[in-house]
Parts: sequence; C-alpha cells; structure tokens
Amino acid sequence: MELIKLYITGLVILVIAILANFLATQLGLKTWYAFLEGINNGQSLSLKDGLWLFVFYPLSLGGSALLGHFICKGLF
Repeated sequence: MELIKLYITGLVILVIAILANFLATQLGLKTWYAFLEGINNGQSLSLKDGLWLFVFYPLSLGGSALLGHFICKGLF
C-alpha cells in the first residue's frame, strides 16, 4: 500500500513539474535544462530566472508533494 501512495505522489509531482516547466517557458523564464546549458556557454542568470529556479520552482514541487500526500490520504 505504501508503494502505491509513493507512486501516486510521484505522479502528482511529475505532472506539476511538467506544467511548471511549460509555464516557465511561456513566461520566458529559464528551466533547469536551459540553465545548465547556459553554464556551459558562460551565460549569466537574471534575478527573475534565479528566483524562479531557486525559490518558486522548488516551492511548486514541494507543494505538489504535499498535494500528492493529501490525495493519497483521501484515497486510502
């Protein structure tokens, strides 16, 4: 049963991460992939991209983990 809860929580995190990356691209923010490519090319990181990558993106993933936990709590 715990493995199913873990799987459902993982799916919720995955879906939210995909949506967050899509939203970031639409808003012109860097994703982790673009950030890592930029490091290799010597590109700098803007304040808004830094806030997105190091504050708001982790918060959205943490929130999605919490959401997954609540979904599992309601199902089981």
